Amino acid sequence: QIQLVESGGGLVQPGGSLLLTCLVSGISDSILADTGLGWSRQAPGKEREFVASFNSRGFTNYGPSGQGRFTITRDNAKNAVYLQMDDLKPDDTATYYCREYRLGTFGQGTQVTVSS
Repeated sequence: QIQLVESGGGLVQPGGSLLLTCLVSGISDSILADTGLGWSRQAPGKEREFVASFNSRGFTNYGPSGQGRFTITRDNAKNAVYLQMDDLKPDDTATYYCREYRLGTFGQGTQVTVSS
């Protein structure tokens, strides 16, 4: 069973930065290397939205919420995917979820709150 565990969320002031980390387990290294990984987020009262993805061929894709200020990276040797978030805004407040694209599994999420 694939498991994803997010970390790195917290309270940050507007304009600040956070680095989210997602560790993936329950999948072989070779299959993980062939699996897309990504991030989504869900703000209170809103639907979950796509933030960014990193496919197995090294291509990245960003949704409107992630374009320009967020950077997704992955390290297959560490079974990890990261989301560097810069110039954070109050509208970025949400629970951020890591996901894998082979089975569609999501992690439990990490809370990001942007407030002064």
